[in-house]
Amino acid sequence: MDDSVFDLGRQNSSVDAKIVAGLERLGEVFRTLLWQQSRETGLSPIQIQILLFLAFHDPAKCKIGYLAAEFNLTKPTISDAVKVLAQKELVARIDDLTDSRSHSLQLTPTGQRIVDQTSGFANVLSQFVGQLNGEHKTLLYESLFALIYGLHQRGLITVQRMCKTCVHYQYDGQIHYCGLLKIPLEADLLRLDCPEHIASQNSA
Repeated sequence: MDDSVFDLGRQNSSVDAKIVAGLERLGEVFRTLLWQQSRETGLSPIQIQILLFLAFHDPAKCKIGYLAAEFNLTKPTISDAVKVLAQKELVARIDDLTDSRSHSLQLTPTGQRIVDQTSGFANVLSQFVGQLNGEHKTLLYESLFALIYGLHQRGLITVQRMCKTCVHYQYDGQIHYCGLLKIPLEADLLRLDCPEHIASQNSA
């Protein structure tokens, strides 16, 4: 118990513990906002997250196995969630013409309406972030980027489509560079979720 970040004695004497406790509170905000959408739509939080993922990612990633890795859940858990979404006619299965055993998931028009209704659930946080000055935003993003990358390296975040895990990413000790876009990457240009991401062998 002495090393718990939730122990107020340690927390109030350690900046590290305060930061972790602050991140926990931000996570609670996300959970609260997501549960609010859950009550309004009659869908579970993970079902809403699946719909949002399908709406903003290419079909190659919209498969049961990829979703399981994305949300760090088992394939049966994702399959059960998708089954309900299909029964509610929010998603449709699209057969893979090159592999009869495989299919991707696609939003139906009704599913898209749910996405339109729920996709802004975190906008209240965007409003607060928008009030920070540019320097604070950059420092905060750099810190979050480094934290997420470190957690990915430890296997606590299983799927990442961020610059540092991509074959196109280059770093010479001073400058971040994208070999695909042929541009140096300032801190605010580093991406957490890039549609052109190809995982490097070191990140697999």
